[in-house]
Amino acid sequence: MRYGPPIVVFIAVVLIWELVTNRSGRHVIPAPSEIVNAATKQFDYIQRSALQTIYEALGGFVIGTIGGILVAFATARWVTARDVLLPVAIASSAVPIIAIAPILNNWFGVLNPLSKMMMAALLVFFPVMINVTRGLVEVQPASVELMRSYAASEAQVLRKLRVPNMLPFLFTALKVGATLAFIGAIVGEFFGGSSDVLGRVVMTAMSSGSYDLAWAGIFVGAVGAIVAYIVITLVERVAIPWHSSQN
Repeated sequence: MRYGPPIVVFIAVVLIWELVTNRSGRHVIPAPSEIVNAATKQFDYIQRSALQTIYEALGGFVIGTIGGILVAFATARWVTARDVLLPVAIASSAVPIIAIAPILNNWFGVLNPLSKMMMAALLVFFPVMINVTRGLVEVQPASVELMRSYAASEAQVLRKLRVPNMLPFLFTALKVGATLAFIGAIVGEFFGGSSDVLGRVVMTAMSSGSYDLAWAGIFVGAVGAIVAYIVITLVERVAIPWHSSQN
């Protein structure tokens, strides 16, 4: 069974965690049973907050993916665009997201979900742009020469050679971006906004000493990221079954 060992390890970790932390008193890292109990008691609150955070994360994921693909096609096609856009993209990825969050809140409004979407989009943009650019550029020279020997146009080379070569790189970036989008959205929520979001759930619960509720919010965010990763993996299997990574 392919997923047997990870499942066994997961169950073992949860059991050990429960045995170590299931003692009287308040713990910064509570027992799993306490986290589940807190999530059950505050189910409506966490569900409402999770839906809003998922909306922000997915919105940022879409924005960052579209932006990264457009810039990647431009940098792969024109050398001038590559010289101009690549340094900007690298610089944007080097800026700490904690420094960007307050700026985005001022630009778009602290209560506007777009400010959190743009935070998520910034994290998604760079891996998508870099991977798509690699996929478009790093094709076999012999394949390009064969296409040109048949008098194929640049558009035909792009459609039949470069884009299929790019797809595995794109899906790799999307799987990374799916988790980064949730991180960006939740970090953006730490700096203000609606109270019904996972970031505020964690901050408010931590400040009041409700560590079980805070961890419930953290785990719900993690589950959302994992589900997004799995969905992209399933789409990848359908889209590129011919690639060696799917064998």
